[in-house]
Amino acid sequence: MTATTEPTPTLFKDIAVLFKLRLGTFVVLSAVLGWFMGSSSIGLMPFLELTIGGYLLTGASNGFNQIIEKEADGKMGRTANRPLPTGRMSVQTAAVLSSAAGILGLLALFDLGVRAGLLGLLALTSYVLAYTPLKSKTGFSVLVGAIPGAIPPMLGYVAATHSFGIEPGTLFAVQFMWQFPHFWAIAWVAHEDYLKAGYRMLPFQSGRSEVSARQILIYTMLCIPASLLPWALPGNAPMVGDAAFVVAILAGIGFLIPAYRLWRNLDVKNARQLMFASFLYLPIVQLTYVLDKTP
Repeated sequence: MTATTEPTPTLFKDIAVLFKLRLGTFVVLSAVLGWFMGSSSIGLMPFLELTIGGYLLTGASNGFNQIIEKEADGKMGRTANRPLPTGRMSVQTAAVLSSAAGILGLLALFDLGVRAGLLGLLALTSYVLAYTPLKSKTGFSVLVGAIPGAIPPMLGYVAATHSFGIEPGTLFAVQFMWQFPHFWAIAWVAHEDYLKAGYRMLPFQSGRSEVSARQILIYTMLCIPASLLPWALPGNAPMVGDAAFVVAILAGIGFLIPAYRLWRNLDVKNARQLMFASFLYLPIVQLTYVLDKTP
């Protein structure tokens, strides 16, 4: 019997891995939903600029991240087959692709408005120049990484309204708080792999411990009041109605269940459940905001 070998990925597949295009879908969705929180419609050109610009800028951020982390990626099983550590793509090629994507993405967002472009620039630079180098030094990097990670819905809203304010700030707060259980669930599942590269992404140096699990539980609980901010805006102008209030609470409880189980059991299985719950929780809450948006 002859051993079967996996086919060598094509250049296009390697670019998709470099840019993390599947993750880009999640990012762009939150930006589009943020747009619809600020406007009831979106023209074809603004939609293309927001989605394609968002994809390109997210891809550029991930590309520069992988350039910086090339050696670390080669040490971890989950990333060792990426195009840079395997040598299928040179650093120079990745830098050119990432630079081109970043420039084109920023041009698209700046065409939507200066404020939207500046938010995109902030997301790119903070992810590449702050979050990425901090990953190997301190768990504080999760806090730093939560900032660019929470910008997309705010960017979408600002692109639609051409103004800052408390409303896009609440959308930022919801996604910002969600980042912590999301990141930490991934870090719990991949903890041993991260250690190979010198990354300590969990809340405490003790790693997969009761104190780390308790911290994850607390921050998952905090997602519930954060998700109610668009409903609880001061004055008589809430962004969403009572249906969004109810769904946000129910979704928060559903998100909390695997976090509680993780705290009780310290089991990788529960961390994986929390990770998958995080991918469901955020779009459910954000889509409900749009469907129950107040006039």
